[in-house]
Amino acid sequence: MNINAFRDPKKAKVTELNDYRPVALTSVIMKCFERLVKDHITSTLPDTLDPLQFAYRPNRSTDDAISTTLHTALTHLDKRNTYVRMLFIDYSSAFNTIVPSKLVIKLETLGLDPALCNWVLDFLTGRPQVVRVGNNISSPLILNTGAPQGCVLSPLLYSLFTHDCVATHASNSIIKFADDTTVVGLITNNDETAYREEVRALGVWCQENNLTLNVNKTKEMIVDFRKQQREHPPIHIDGTVVERVASFKFLGIHITDKLNWSTHTDSIVKKAQQRLFNLRRLKKFGLSPKALTNFYRCTIESILAGCITAWYGNCTALNRKALQRVVRSAQRITGGKLPALQDTYTTRCHRKAIKIIKDINHPSHCLFTPLSSRRRGQYRCIKAGTERLKNSFYLKAIRLLNSHH
Repeated sequence: MNINAFRDPKKAKVTELNDYRPVALTSVIMKCFERLVKDHITSTLPDTLDPLQFAYRPNRSTDDAISTTLHTALTHLDKRNTYVRMLFIDYSSAFNTIVPSKLVIKLETLGLDPALCNWVLDFLTGRPQVVRVGNNISSPLILNTGAPQGCVLSPLLYSLFTHDCVATHASNSIIKFADDTTVVGLITNNDETAYREEVRALGVWCQENNLTLNVNKTKEMIVDFRKQQREHPPIHIDGTVVERVASFKFLGIHITDKLNWSTHTDSIVKKAQQRLFNLRRLKKFGLSPKALTNFYRCTIESILAGCITAWYGNCTALNRKALQRVVRSAQRITGGKLPALQDTYTTRCHRKAIKIIKDINHPSHCLFTPLSSRRRGQYRCIKAGTERLKNSFYLKAIRLLNSHH
């Protein structure tokens, strides 16, 4: 398999070579074949696969990963003398460090066909790669480690390579979306023993699997609503202190240590307002109302409603007004009626809840407990002591299902 490669900037202002991301370019025919193999692998994966790996699985998305993380934290924070520590892991060149021989052993453990496993081994080893700059082509380099970034199969193979990276303590969760990994530690009575042991065990697992934790980009956030707060000793990885942050961009949303959504809504409102300028320009060029509405749906509503089921329920009235102002501005420009974000949120909550109920392998399926047969279509409400938990996705979804019935 011949592979060309180029480097994609990770950020707007490039200052060093590490600011570039190497991306492999394979032929169109090869990409089509990879898609066939990917679909075949996903269709044969066992139900025992780690339920907290949300990438490349049917009926799983970043919404599910975020909602699960928040529900885990909020239900724990509903109890007395508790707090939550979240460790957002960053790996150094995660895809490039996969050891093919170890990956194949894990694939066989998952029950994949030996012939398919041998094909994957052959696919990842002995790969000649060249770099092209203009008309200049480098001498080929043979690669026997990693999955080439830019290839269709690479993210799936990586998620399968890390399927055995799971929490060893009941009070912890390791939530994954491809290479985005988050350790959620539920702390009671200031006892952090299990959480710290989990972080240490994760470091050992990384060493055994040729993955390198990037401590400088790994961040920790502590959510503690107790009135009498104590100092929280920092977490160390390989002797380096992990930086503690007040907010973090987690799977596309800005999550804060207060679990409020002002930072996130401010960010998406600003981005959406910038795109309203493009919408106005298109109207000046004489585009039809239908074309303008389609542009709004694709470039503005997609920003405002991204992962909306996970965060909108706990927005303040001011947050919602700011979001709706963008919708009203777009409505004046397009000249047609656009759905309010509240309606979008309600519709998506109801739709997602139905999908979870039908999927017995979904990690949140157990939260939807049917009541007795005499009350068919009704689900048991989850007790909540705080508004934060009451307004979260799963509790909102159960109330919606019951009200629709």
